[in-house]
Amino acid sequence: MTILQPPGWPRPKGFACGVSATGTTVFVSGQIGWDAEGRFVSDDIAGQVRQALRNIVSILAEAGATPEHVARLTWYVTDKHEYLAAQREIGAAYRDVMGRHFPAMSVVAVTALVEDAAKVEIEATAIVPVCHPERRGDRA
Repeated sequence: MTILQPPGWPRPKGFACGVSATGTTVFVSGQIGWDAEGRFVSDDIAGQVRQALRNIVSILAEAGATPEHVARLTWYVTDKHEYLAAQREIGAAYRDVMGRHFPAMSVVAVTALVEDAAKVEIEATAIVPVCHPERRGDRA
């Protein structure tokens, strides 16, 4: 995966301007802050972000992908001001789940999500590199 940063542009904080990658593409539909039983784990946006990202990581694992394979995230938030006020907590939740990998990201403020209690919904696109057996060392 290659981060695309045009010359002279200021370095973005917490995301990449663009990403280029080759491999198997994995699309993860919008994930919200509920657990496997469909229960919201938190009433605050940072807690819901943490759970939505955990859900994404669980789905990625089904494709053999990890957070480092995420090329793009699109976030939908129901309250721009709540999102901005919780940036420190959201950043900590992000790093706890995704590490220090910062793909291309967009945040969009929306009037509502389908689940009334949801404060954030996050979509992901990941690119899993094609494995070349001759480079793995476990085949002749």
